[in-house]
Amino acid sequence: MQTDLPEEALRTYSEKHNKPDGVNFSYGTAGFRTLGAKLDSVMFRMGVLAGLRSKALGGKTIGVMVTASHNPEADNGVKLVDPMGEMLEQSWESYATYLANAETTDQFIINVQAVIYRGGINISQPANVVYARDTRPSGAALVAALEDGLKAIGVEGGGRNAGVTTTPVLHYLVRTINTKGTPEDYGEPSEEGYYSKLAAALKALLSGKPNPPPLIVDCANGVGALSLAAFSKHVEGVFQFQPVNTDLQTPGLLNYKAGADFVKTSQSIPPALEGKLSAGQRAASFDGDADRLMYFYLDEQTSQFRMLDGDKIAALVAGHIVELVNAAGLSGKIELGVVQTAYANGSSTKYLEKRLPVKCVPTGVKHLHHAAEAFGIGVYFEANGHGTVLFSKETLALLNSHQPSTPEQTKATEDLIQLTKLINSAVGDALSDLLLVEVVLASKGYTAAQWNSSYSDLPNRLVKVLVPDRSLYKTTDAERKLTEPIGLQEKIDALVAQYEAGRSFVRASGTEDAVRVYAEAGTREAADELAFKVAGLVYDEAGGDPAKRPKEFI
Repeated sequence: MQTDLPEEALRTYSEKHNKPDGVNFSYGTAGFRTLGAKLDSVMFRMGVLAGLRSKALGGKTIGVMVTASHNPEADNGVKLVDPMGEMLEQSWESYATYLANAETTDQFIINVQAVIYRGGINISQPANVVYARDTRPSGAALVAALEDGLKAIGVEGGGRNAGVTTTPVLHYLVRTINTKGTPEDYGEPSEEGYYSKLAAALKALLSGKPNPPPLIVDCANGVGALSLAAFSKHVEGVFQFQPVNTDLQTPGLLNYKAGADFVKTSQSIPPALEGKLSAGQRAASFDGDADRLMYFYLDEQTSQFRMLDGDKIAALVAGHIVELVNAAGLSGKIELGVVQTAYANGSSTKYLEKRLPVKCVPTGVKHLHHAAEAFGIGVYFEANGHGTVLFSKETLALLNSHQPSTPEQTKATEDLIQLTKLINSAVGDALSDLLLVEVVLASKGYTAAQWNSSYSDLPNRLVKVLVPDRSLYKTTDAERKLTEPIGLQEKIDALVAQYEAGRSFVRASGTEDAVRVYAEAGTREAADELAFKVAGLVYDEAGGDPAKRPKEFI
């Protein structure tokens, strides 16, 4: 067992992974994310940091996921996962940035020593890490760099390679490894264990109900295609998937005109589904690492595209859980709540507020997850389709000890217990969330159109504006108001005031040098116009080149 920092090993390996000149890395809401070609040094250093994080926690297993989610194929990224499958503790994000930006090997080793000192880390503690990647071409080389970091800091066995898999599976593995044999045991710590757990819960919840109709699933030409194929074998005869966008071989197809982010931002069906989606038939899209989910269908009367995003999923799921809690005789004993971000459609917020508490927090899983933990059952979904449901320890104990007094209460209690097994509470999980939606639809006998009719979304538009420096855009009020650049918010407010039911906000992207402009208004034309006016305002205020100004900006 190591008693001293393995400085020689760190130095030898670090010299193989020099930091590129002139690049500044920042650990954001999704970890590090940029062009895969720039990330070699970052991967090595995050291997070291993962080992240090594990040592700091007495040898608990830490996860490392190599992915850039919904970003273009040329991008890649890395994020660390804490022992219960949650995001890296916020105080350690600064350590990640600190190590990633050391310009030389000497400075890197000094920074490692500083992290050990600041974190009070006992270097003699064992370190355990499990890691995985998605299907990006740059992934294999980046994992090799990561493995050098794990070896350099002395991770047990060099870490556990979970191979090519989805982000939710990696989070699941971290949680199950760390809870195995404890009262919080979360399942079998393997990818097969993940599929088996979901399948068993799905079968229990669909028992006695008609099998759902076949579901078209757009896999974004990403790792979700592999996951869906593996899971399908566990539910043959119960649930049938019709996967599309499953090409993992042709360069450049990952997330290209496919996937949940494409559906949300373009508000249209992926081109690969043209002619395959019948009117009224529902379909779903994963993103590139299968942690986001978007539903959609074509209107039976007009054949118009209808989107069922994270807001609609939250409303469907939260409403169903409220009904189950009441039917189980547990009303008043479990506090339920929904957590949203500023991207939530105004109509969804009004709909939910009539039924249960709603809290708005800044964008980012860590903010949503933390706020949801305050409830006995906390539902959180971002409009982009990323979300899950959390059950507190007290709620889990109550469900397992509850003594129902009627058959209806017994059935509702059993359903709630099975939902805790179907839902991947560690992280947003496109597959788990898809199964959850299908269970609720089957329970209610809803079509996609009936689900959509719960409330009418205000027309909205999300626009990306490339900027030289995203750090200049600072916000307050859960990211709904800009404080900097000074004066820009007042100009946005003046534009918004011109539109009925208008709302717009601007926030820096957490994953790329861009800002996101969100706008909603009473009509589709007004929402589009407002979004493009605000986008044009932001572009011009940022000093954008008039010759390269997107033609749709007003």
